[in-house]
Amino acid sequence: MTRRTLKLGLVPTGVGGPGQHNRWLDPEIPADASVNIGWYIDAVRKAEGAKFDFVFIVDSQFITPDSPPHYLNRLEPLTLLSALAVATSHIGLVATATTSFNAPFNLARRFASLDLISGGRAGWNVVTSGDPGAAGNFGLDEHYDYETRYGRAHEYLDVVHGLWRSYEDDALVRDRKSGVFLDKDKLHALNHKGRHFSVAGPLNIQRSPQGEPVIFQAGDSDQGRDLGAQTADAIFTHAATIEDGKSFYADIARRAEAAGRNPDEVIILPGVSVFVGDTDEDARGIEQAHKLADHSFDQALNEFGRSFGWHDFRQYDLDAPFPVQALEHAHRSFFTQAKKLTDLAVERGLTLRQTVELVRAGHRSPFVGSARTVADTIIRWFEERALDGLNVMLGHPDQFDRFVSEVVPLLQEAGVFRSDYEGTTLRDHLGLPKPANVRASAQAPREPALTA
Repeated sequence: MTRRTLKLGLVPTGVGGPGQHNRWLDPEIPADASVNIGWYIDAVRKAEGAKFDFVFIVDSQFITPDSPPHYLNRLEPLTLLSALAVATSHIGLVATATTSFNAPFNLARRFASLDLISGGRAGWNVVTSGDPGAAGNFGLDEHYDYETRYGRAHEYLDVVHGLWRSYEDDALVRDRKSGVFLDKDKLHALNHKGRHFSVAGPLNIQRSPQGEPVIFQAGDSDQGRDLGAQTADAIFTHAATIEDGKSFYADIARRAEAAGRNPDEVIILPGVSVFVGDTDEDARGIEQAHKLADHSFDQALNEFGRSFGWHDFRQYDLDAPFPVQALEHAHRSFFTQAKKLTDLAVERGLTLRQTVELVRAGHRSPFVGSARTVADTIIRWFEERALDGLNVMLGHPDQFDRFVSEVVPLLQEAGVFRSDYEGTTLRDHLGLPKPANVRASAQAPREPALTA
């Protein structure tokens, strides 16, 4: 059994993602960072030098003028990662792509292409899209409801996996002496006809050195957790406390086991902000200063409606009780998050202003302190199975530099994180097996059944 080791991902959000509208004012961040390929290459090479497992590119399909700067103007993930693939050699390349607004054949082909270009380093973060406004960008009058979104996602993944297994690993003979390029018996059409999709296949691209891209997923609703536990190799989440992390970890393990999977092959990766100071007190001061500088109350209020289908909360009295009726606008959006916020406001008797301020302040990150404190905290969460790794947000450059130069060496010294890559594919890094081509094995002759 392979020894369990910590995983590290990098999340570069350029000039500032949610809750960080003013981060672009940092002179160390190029004002065009989110569309600047040189900036991405520098950041990802730094992560690769520190032996990170992967870089993760977030994405969405809809903006408003109140969206954070990184969302307003950013590169398309697969195009970006194709460029990063030839500028790096080992780090995994993970992109968000939605099952709601892409045809399965096209997306399967794009990720398979990235996987080949990178030598087996591609990963797909499967999302169903929570922004209802995105529907209007793809010819729909309204967004799919929750049940339809997740029903499509399950079937979509079945289709994509089937397409990725169109070719058996040795199907392309390429024998110049015999003149045989393809063993036709080892190419398989899909002929899928389901509730949401009809896809003939086969896919016109071979499997990569890791077999097929790694599947990532994020979702906190029951449907989201089931989708992850049943289909994902790795799951993105958020945990404010070690108790929250352990609870989520155990829940996913139970769901994976119920689905007939090995829970140890479902990797849990919370997204975290890390703040490193000379002392613990210094680090908390840095965290607080960045939070106050990066996001004003007005920006937080304007952005607050995203989970509620971009409902405009500016129409309400800020000092009146939280408007619970706004939850009705969230049913085709990020309903789980919107309900959590609404329930919290009701339970605490908060006004709208207090609720927005609470969101603006955010949870205090558990990963704040001196380099030693941060490393010890990460190790504790890892050993107590609150996580398998961290998705580290690339915020202010000086903080990422300190994490790489001060915290990572301590994790390596403790033996929980690698000192060098031991393989070349993303599955190698994550300790995941190469998926068998079940459609190929189905063609193999079977032993005759024993009869009484």
